Amino acid sequence: MKHVWGFLKYGVVIVLAIIMSGPVITALLGSIRTSGEFVSQPIGLPKNGIQWENYTDILFSSSFWSQMWSSIVITLGAMVVAVVVSSLLGFVFARVDFRGRTLWFNLLMIGLLFPLAVAILPLFIQLTQFGLINSYWGVILPIAAFSTPFNTVILTNFFSQIPRELEDASYIDGCSRFGFFTYILLPLARPPLTVVATLVVVASWNEFLLPLIVLNDPGKWPLPLGLMQYQGQFGTDWAKVMAFVMLLIIPAVIFYMFAEKYIVTGLTGGELKG
Repeated sequence: MKHVWGFLKYGVVIVLAIIMSGPVITALLGSIRTSGEFVSQPIGLPKNGIQWENYTDILFSSSFWSQMWSSIVITLGAMVVAVVVSSLLGFVFARVDFRGRTLWFNLLMIGLLFPLAVAILPLFIQLTQFGLINSYWGVILPIAAFSTPFNTVILTNFFSQIPRELEDASYIDGCSRFGFFTYILLPLARPPLTVVATLVVVASWNEFLLPLIVLNDPGKWPLPLGLMQYQGQFGTDWAKVMAFVMLLIIPAVIFYMFAEKYIVTGLTGGELKG
């Protein structure tokens, strides 16, 4: 019975892996074939040889690298702002006693109920009033703001597990409250901070709707908006679209490979012992 249960568990994992990898395999096969082959048979091997020009045409176009730069600016900007704000809020809610702390924390959690797409119209009006339309900050700040509630929950939970004795010892040694946060808490919080950074990177790297609404200049468009250039009035170049999708995935995969150790630690080993 034990072996049967183990076989079933591995079987479920394999089936889920196949289902989740299906879109990636489809994009990969579509990127090395012609558009006609992809339309007639979405999943299949190239009949006329591997079409490397699908990739070279994209890589040698100036618009791709301009979009890559915009994506990097937006992603790094949103990550830095979100990590700084969320870590400060997490520290305040976990380690600072003040009147109304629970109320303010609950008010912040209301943000979990409103995804960015729901608030896109009032957000656009507010960004217009602040003069942030067609600006990278008009994309960076909303992404960081809408990711802050969930990120704050993660960091508040971690910071609250730090023993009070460690904080008291740092004060005895002459460390200020901000010094305790900077030199003791943040190094200990590297795993959950990596989780927070990864969530923001993935969200900002793949964001499509907000840049479409905010950025009027095609020269500032990030990579997700670059997909629209292969959709014309009379059809879509699906081979180029699939190649573009594969190139869009690569940086996110590389980031995950470097951050995987801290992500797993942050998700499974968030408690401090002793």
